Amino acid sequence: MSAHTVKSFVFKGDSLGVFELFKNEPHAFFLDSSLHHPQLGRYSFIGFDPFLVMPGHGPHDLTALRKQFYRYREKERSPYSPFPGGLVGYWSYDLGLALEKIQRQAKADVVLPDFVFGFYDTVITIDHLKNKLHVISTGHPEKKGSLRTKRAKQRSAEICQRLAAQEFDFKKHPALAKKNSAAHALDLQSNFTQREYRSAVKHALHYIREGDIYQVNLAQRFVFDPSPRRFHPTEIYKSLRRQSPSSFTSYLDCGNFQIISSSPERFLQLKGRSVETRPMKGTRPRGDNVRTDERQRRELLASPKDKAELLMITDLERNDLGRVCEYGSVRVKTMREIEKYRTVFQATSTVQGILRKDKDAFDLLQACFPGGSITGCPKIRAMQVIEELEPQHRGIYTGALGYLSFAGDMDLNILIRTMLAYRNKIYFHVGSGIVADSVPQAEYAETLVKAKALRDCLGEMFVSGRE
Repeated sequence: MSAHTVKSFVFKGDSLGVFELFKNEPHAFFLDSSLHHPQLGRYSFIGFDPFLVMPGHGPHDLTALRKQFYRYREKERSPYSPFPGGLVGYWSYDLGLALEKIQRQAKADVVLPDFVFGFYDTVITIDHLKNKLHVISTGHPEKKGSLRTKRAKQRSAEICQRLAAQEFDFKKHPALAKKNSAAHALDLQSNFTQREYRSAVKHALHYIREGDIYQVNLAQRFVFDPSPRRFHPTEIYKSLRRQSPSSFTSYLDCGNFQIISSSPERFLQLKGRSVETRPMKGTRPRGDNVRTDERQRRELLASPKDKAELLMITDLERNDLGRVCEYGSVRVKTMREIEKYRTVFQATSTVQGILRKDKDAFDLLQACFPGGSITGCPKIRAMQVIEELEPQHRGIYTGALGYLSFAGDMDLNILIRTMLAYRNKIYFHVGSGIVADSVPQAEYAETLVKAKALRDCLGEMFVSGRE
């Protein structure tokens, strides 16, 4: 840790104001706890200009990424931040198909890498609990101690100077006014008609009745083309952040495409050897008033269908963690907590374990990826059914995004409630979990509930006149 340079400030503002200063830098990222929570949303992280960017496809490139990571592996952890520097990027759902050797059937009309990770030597950490901002620089990729220290000081000084030059006074960054949504006027194109989606659900129910699967997640994809109007992806991110704050909101610039996410779901967290996953199953829309809001919450809590679905997925996640965790260490900490978000209620479980000493973050990822909550049970057969029934491949949707620190700690979300900005179009998926007593029309309606925040965001941007 001797090469690390740390500059700390009192900070009581909105981390968005800091990100605004660096949003146009190459490969900028914002891991944004816009919905603050002492366990799930304590920190936000901002970075840009990585010293190395590694895109990749399939297991071979994943092995190369792992090898490169260990060139910069550190033993000590920072007392200031769980992520003082390291890798930030995404794993696409399609990487899971490659890892499990599942034959691809869905059409690949948007071709992106299976993963893209930047190696960031300098990261801004905002501690929302202690009201602190830390600029931490590791000095990588320099190897010699004196050169690392020199680089660390130079990089952190550059950021501090830019903060000062912009007269950023660390006060509350003003929230932008929320406009009325005009989402109903958007021209969104789905890869399913309502009839086709209901038919896909019926096919899934057939597999369930035959005992082939117990549960499967089916998603439809929407595409929005605002042409000839052009947009800056960070403006969409800011709108989505207002519409749907969560503990795992994130923005990632991958060069020729950007990922914009308001995911509420933690896929995997690794702190030392402590592992946590938080599968999420069961959704209800928020009510218009206190009475209907409480009715929706109680309905979700009492639903046998949603209860069975989350129980199956929680058990699947227990089994996945058991592949790489100490024997007897995996436990369900909480079962079916109802969480409140701006547009929906969600039911969530928390599963924890202790990673075996001979395993690392990459082993953990490969044991659990992709997450069971967005595939089904049993996982591999459910993924095969998804390939058969969904018209287009998923790409980044239901993959994972987050960080892997140089010290080996990791925190990843699941890429739901997520948009892809690519070639002046916006893509997003919304899905529903199918079980034995699913009703096709109700499952279709659930996908639209999950799409509300994304539609409202685009409505604010492109119909209400805001850009």
